[in-house]
Amino acid sequence: MSARRKLIVVSNRGPISYGREGGARIAKRGAGGLVTALAPLVSHHDVTWIASAISDEDRAVAATGTIDETARDGARYRLRLVAHQSSAYDLYYNVIANPALWFVQHGLWDRKHDPDRDLRPAWDEGYLPVNAAFAGAVVEELEREPEAAVFFHDYHLYVAPALVRARRPDAALAHFTHIPWVGADGWSVLPESIVRPIHEGLLACDVAGFHTQRWRHAFLDSCRGLGLDPDERRVTAHPISIDPAEFEGLAGSEPVLARERELEAERPERLILRVDRTDPSKNVPRGFEAFQLLLERRPDLLGRVGMLALLDASRQDIPEYVEELRRIEDAAAAVEAAFPGALILRVADDFPASIAAYKQFDVLLVNAVMDGLNLVAKEAPLVNTRVGVVALSVNAGAFEELGDWVVPVEPLELDAIADALEDALALAVDERSARQQAIRAHVHEHDLRAWIAAQLADLDRASSIRRR
Repeated sequence: MSARRKLIVVSNRGPISYGREGGARIAKRGAGGLVTALAPLVSHHDVTWIASAISDEDRAVAATGTIDETARDGARYRLRLVAHQSSAYDLYYNVIANPALWFVQHGLWDRKHDPDRDLRPAWDEGYLPVNAAFAGAVVEELEREPEAAVFFHDYHLYVAPALVRARRPDAALAHFTHIPWVGADGWSVLPESIVRPIHEGLLACDVAGFHTQRWRHAFLDSCRGLGLDPDERRVTAHPISIDPAEFEGLAGSEPVLARERELEAERPERLILRVDRTDPSKNVPRGFEAFQLLLERRPDLLGRVGMLALLDASRQDIPEYVEELRRIEDAAAAVEAAFPGALILRVADDFPASIAAYKQFDVLLVNAVMDGLNLVAKEAPLVNTRVGVVALSVNAGAFEELGDWVVPVEPLELDAIADALEDALALAVDERSARQQAIRAHVHEHDLRAWIAAQLADLDRASSIRRR
């Protein structure tokens, strides 16, 4: 277990976002899986968190400078919100980060509406200025706490580390990419004038971290495709995890228990669950189609097996995401037309409902086309009360860890997804129990604290190599 360290955590979204209600400022939990995963860091380390000011009230907070905040467990941390020019942020987020980088790194470039668009103006006028603003904030925080280690996170912040390195050569810098990485061929759809700075930005860090060996090897491959010579000792793979105590506590909280009572009152005999964002990479429509195919194959399951889909609407300012939500709704309507009442689709940001559903599933379906990790596959078995089994995409990063204890899913094959659902439903109780217990033991041993300890150990080792 690592001692408390001074950390500067840098991510696009912060652990909380501000709004106003009844004339008073209110704070609510930040959105996204990355924030969910990183939020417990403030309990274990002395954290300054730098993030974008997104709402109007965020920008009002940003104008006051760095502020002290309190996490749910009472831990204190410092929050610094960076207010960007709105036009630059729009280019950075809605043109480059999402969907260009996201689509490339999830193998979805052919789903782009405008794949031939010249991205250089958005890169120059959006992605670079926003990364420069983050880098400036980091440098100022390092002046206050020069011994702090800096942890950049994800595809929003690929070039910021090189900008910090140029101004603070001795800083301890790490970047962790939470989404998949693709090899040289995958990156070839973007101009080298964008691709090269992305790779050079990560190589400016003492440690460039990924969830899996698969993504690590792809990064090394793409670096070499650019003629770069990465030090393999400074490119690491550690799958992020969760804080088990936090989720176990949430499972017994009154908001979750209230949602669970509602679910128990209407659940079928066997419940197939999916909890996702409405993102094209999550492959939700094909999952619905596979469920329909299962019911067509197995009429004996009608009335006994149902699917609950709890989805959070994602990035509705981006055309590809608007279209994906339409495809999801159309696929759900097709299931309803064929088998009324078999599928319940709810699109809402309702975290307590998700935890309640985690407790109640018999089969958890994760059929992502590609996923950096997928924390749902770790969270849900931890609190499940029905000896539920996980059907997990072989292209999810979590499969590298959990593959021995899940039902594998080939996400691009409709028949294969239906087969996986059928196999999961047919598993004997003792086999389901053994698999669930193995996942729980693994998550408890390889928890968030172990993940951050591994990151810090890598950073200490790599920093010493750089200083030689």
